[in-house]
Parts: sequence; structure tokens; C-alpha cells
Amino acid sequence: MPIGAVQGGGSNRAAAHQTTQPTGPHPVSKLPPKPRGRPRTASRVAAVQALFQSEQAGDNPEIVIDQFVRHRLGATAETGGFEDGRVPDAEVALFNRIVRAAIGSQDRIDGLISEALPADWPIARIDPVLRALLRAGGAELAMMDGPPTRVVINEYLDVAHGFFTGDEPGLANAVLDRLARELRPTEFAA
Repeated sequence: MPIGAVQGGGSNRAAAHQTTQPTGPHPVSKLPPKPRGRPRTASRVAAVQALFQSEQAGDNPEIVIDQFVRHRLGATAETGGFEDGRVPDAEVALFNRIVRAAIGSQDRIDGLISEALPADWPIARIDPVLRALLRAGGAELAMMDGPPTRVVINEYLDVAHGFFTGDEPGLANAVLDRLARELRPTEFAA
């Protein structure tokens, strides 16, 4: 794992960090992946953005959820979708479920993420967008009635590739795989 990919000073992280800092009314300035026709993926993109916004702005998660549902999810006649900071195809129910699960079990998920990282690499050193993505993915993996592990990991890897061009998707893959083995051991028993 190249340290520069997730801690300050690395060229990959610097480029990713530059594109993921909050600007204006939108919590993530780099345009997210455009999962047109993929409402579940769009829900995951929105969940990552909402978790990022909640952490960075220190906003109450329920207020952020409400803001997203009222102002950012779904297409409107006046907006062009992703380019205007909206997530037009998102399923509101899945978005709500992921964000609430991530917030409700954040201590547990953060503990599992920390265990998956090297001991000298605390979760606070991870890019905040990547941290939000890992929390959302971990929350969804903790849902025993959710989609299969491979689906969850692949979906969040697609989201990671939409936000990052460096080593971050590889780190996301490794950490989510480790979380999946902890949270859903029966899927790996065979």
C-alpha cells in the first residue's frame, strides 16, 4: 500500500484530495460516477456524499439525509442531474438505509476498518471521501438481508473509481474484503 495514496504529500492523494474538498453547496466537488440506469449505485454514491458532508460540516446526519432527499436526489426539470450536484436515479429508501446504518454502527465499522489498516495507519489519515465510502460499504456489508458480498464490494469499487484515480480503489477493495470476511464469514466458508 503506497503511503502517498492516503496520507499527505503523495501525488495521487494530492490530486484526489484537491478534487474531493467541499466547495460551495456541494460536499464533493469532483463529479461522481454517472450510474445512469443504475439506481442502486446512484444510492450508494449519494450515501457516500451524505456521510462525507455530515462528517466534514459536523452536521446532524438526519438533517443531511433530509437535505439530500429534498434537494439532491431525483431528477427535476430544471437541473441536468449529476452536473448540478444531483443524484437523479437514486433510490431514496436504499440511500436512507445505508446512511442510517453507517451512522448507527459507525463505532463498530470504524473499529473494523481500523483493524484492516496497518497499526501505524489510523483511520483519521484516510482521505475523508474514502473514509465515507468505507463506512457506507461496511454498513451495507453488516446488513444480513442485503445483497451478496461480491455485489456490495463491486458496487463500492465502481463508486471509488468515480471519485479517485490513484491507489484508493485498491485500498477500498482490500478493506471491504476484510470487513466482508468479518461480517459475513458464511459467504467465504465454501
